[in-house]
Amino acid sequence: MGEHRKETRRLLIISGVTDLVLGVLKVLAGIFSNSYALMVDGIHSLSDLATDVMVWIFNDIGSTKPDDDHPYGHAKFETFGTLILGLILLIVAIFIVQDTVTRLFTLEQYETPTWPGLLVAFLSIAGKEWLYQITARLGKKTNSRLLQANAWHHRTDALSSILVFIGIGAALIGYPWLELVAAIGVAVMIALIGWTLSKQSLAELVDTSLSNTYIDDIRAKISDVEGVKGVHSIRTRRMGPDALMDIHLQVDSSISVSEGHHIGDWVALQLHESFPDIKDIIVHIDPEDDEEIGTTNLDAIAPLRKEAQRQLYECWHEDMQGIEILKTNLHYLENKIDVELFLPREVASTHDIKELRQCLEDRTSSLAWLKGIRIWLS
Repeated sequence: MGEHRKETRRLLIISGVTDLVLGVLKVLAGIFSNSYALMVDGIHSLSDLATDVMVWIFNDIGSTKPDDDHPYGHAKFETFGTLILGLILLIVAIFIVQDTVTRLFTLEQYETPTWPGLLVAFLSIAGKEWLYQITARLGKKTNSRLLQANAWHHRTDALSSILVFIGIGAALIGYPWLELVAAIGVAVMIALIGWTLSKQSLAELVDTSLSNTYIDDIRAKISDVEGVKGVHSIRTRRMGPDALMDIHLQVDSSISVSEGHHIGDWVALQLHESFPDIKDIIVHIDPEDDEEIGTTNLDAIAPLRKEAQRQLYECWHEDMQGIEILKTNLHYLENKIDVELFLPREVASTHDIKELRQCLEDRTSSLAWLKGIRIWLS
């Protein structure tokens, strides 16, 4: 078990025990001190306990190493857990608002809270703010969005306890309806956090791209790498705390495959170093901007090497008799092929190379995919 997982589990145990104690204390104090807002706040704390259990489960699943069925890992289980957490908060908020509005219409039956409710509300403020601080610190350290979400849940509970504290105080000095308004305020805060978490998690689950600002920063970093002529088709998504991306890099079309691959390696290393949350990068090397060229059907696209050479040699068989072709390089650009022929140096003593090249081009004028021919002697 990694050190981060151990720290997370220790924190969740502390958080769970604190939520249990505060939840039970606020519910009981709410009942015995006639404070509905405090009782609602206690239900909120007990919902925190349920989410602590959920965080434990999904954090454990999310940190599991990749396997054959999940080659990218299990981090989206953590995202799924965050979505459930957000939905739970929304449901709790709706229930509280509905019940509180009913109580506002029967205000004549309201019983004024007593001072012990104020004391428990203050203890809740202190306890939940403390939980927020330690959870947020660990969430930032481990880059866990689920822990950070749970931290804000604690902060929401602390803020809601402040509203309860104010509401009970107002009721004690003769404004009982303010305590019920405070209960609605608690519900609204819960709903806002629930909506934010649900929206962010759903966006991640459907592979929403990272922000334009983030992508612009990535593009700028890539452009600084020597050998990169352009970058296009940057596709990004997030999986738990990690960012995944695939990018198309344009390099000089005349360089070797190995040099193009090495440039891609440099880009990946630069991005990993500059953006720690990027977990996986797929680099596609292009000799041109293939977004501008577009994808054509098989009938229009240039043939592969074996078929291209067959067609070329079929056109050249008379002119190339007695000439050994040492090597043929094919450069695929704009859905056409530039052909480089490497011939023995002694060919120059029996043939005019310019005339030979022109003759070969004339012979292949019917090949729509042929862009040009160059001859090199070696």
